[in-house]
Amino acid sequence: MNLHNPLQSDNRIAEELVPSRYAVRVGDIDVLVISDGVLPLPTAMLGPNVEAADRADWLKEMFLPPDAFDWALNAVVVRSGGRTILIDAGLGSDPDLHLPRAGQLIKRLEAAGIDLSTVTDVVLTHMHMDHVGGLLVDGVKDRLRPDLRIHVAAAEIAFWESPDFSRTAMPPGFPDALRVAAQRFVQEYSGQLQRFDEEQEVAPGVIVYRTGGHTPGHSVVRLASGGDRLMFAGDAMFAVGFEHPDWHNGFEHDPEEAARVRIRLLRELAETGAMLVATHLPFPSVGRVAVDGDAFRWVPLFWDY
Repeated sequence: MNLHNPLQSDNRIAEELVPSRYAVRVGDIDVLVISDGVLPLPTAMLGPNVEAADRADWLKEMFLPPDAFDWALNAVVVRSGGRTILIDAGLGSDPDLHLPRAGQLIKRLEAAGIDLSTVTDVVLTHMHMDHVGGLLVDGVKDRLRPDLRIHVAAAEIAFWESPDFSRTAMPPGFPDALRVAAQRFVQEYSGQLQRFDEEQEVAPGVIVYRTGGHTPGHSVVRLASGGDRLMFAGDAMFAVGFEHPDWHNGFEHDPEEAARVRIRLLRELAETGAMLVATHLPFPSVGRVAVDGDAFRWVPLFWDY
């Protein structure tokens, strides 16, 4: 199946009015961004380290409501060197947190004609529940191939043995849900985990690198082929982070280090011109980064129809 026209593979007609997948090419590498839905969260999650008035001003400038912000959830399917790689697995079933608009990844993979049994590798940028939960949905594990490789930083697995939430600013219920999901994931998939320390090549031109910050084992995936570049940045980037890269994200376990990682990656992207996709940027989240004075500017890619 060619990811650039997945509907032709099974002649299905999309049932959703709003698009939930978008294809892009990185040299010889096929990339399909798929929306897992959105997480509606309090706006205080954007910059819990800044004054409420500054946050309200930014939301107003962006024509966004003042009380709740929809965090996009994007995952990526990559095809390179005969391997089919799923980068992050979405939320899965709602963990009693009233998130009915998330957890769409499995059905949207199916709608794109992607059979779970064809996935050879999963890369986890980190083990928050909105990145691992799709593989915890009842019946999903039975549909995966027995030789599936799941790539995750060793530091991430170690962290979730006894996670520290003391520096986060999450809504009630989230710390317990995150801990339960991560520990359950390690238990269920322990035999398929491919641990790495700093980096690992998953397929030709597909390398995962540990950055830390958001979580100790948080990682990004860099794609490179034929002079083209794309970075899947996981949770290192979020919408306000271009203009205000020093604003924290309430889910960051080490906010200061996360800000340093964010600035370093933004500078890299601005210098190289590589495309960027991130979990929580508005779908399809494909764009580039420009330097704008002392801050950065998000430059969305023109859609290719």
